[in-house]
Amino acid sequence: MWAFFALLSAIFAAFTSIFAKVGIRDVNSNLATAIRTLVVVAMAWIIVFLTKNQSGIAAISKKSWFFLIASGLSTGASWLCYYRSLQLGRATEVAAVDKLSIVFTLLLAFLFLHDSFTLKSLLGCGLITIGTLLMIG
Repeated sequence: MWAFFALLSAIFAAFTSIFAKVGIRDVNSNLATAIRTLVVVAMAWIIVFLTKNQSGIAAISKKSWFFLIASGLSTGASWLCYYRSLQLGRATEVAAVDKLSIVFTLLLAFLFLHDSFTLKSLLGCGLITIGTLLMIG
């Protein structure tokens, strides 16, 4: 089931790039990111309430709050940079470079989460890096 949602995520991310590229044509990239964020926040809270999960807020630990906030700050920084990059560059090149996040995730997961490298994951990251360089070069 995770693969289904991961595939949907990739498809929605592709639409995000296209819609954003058109939408930010005459809009400041920071303002565009703020507008996008409001839409995401509204959508997420609607889903939380529709699925009746709002009561879970009280059970969130301090550690989880810290990392959720850190994740939110990272997401915000990523989105601000992504939108500015989309405004300045071609959507295909921006999206290709953005996918290097997979390589960075592998490295960070190894350092902080003690995930292990496998031949398959290293080869995949190498191919992603080469593919990115080919797409932007």
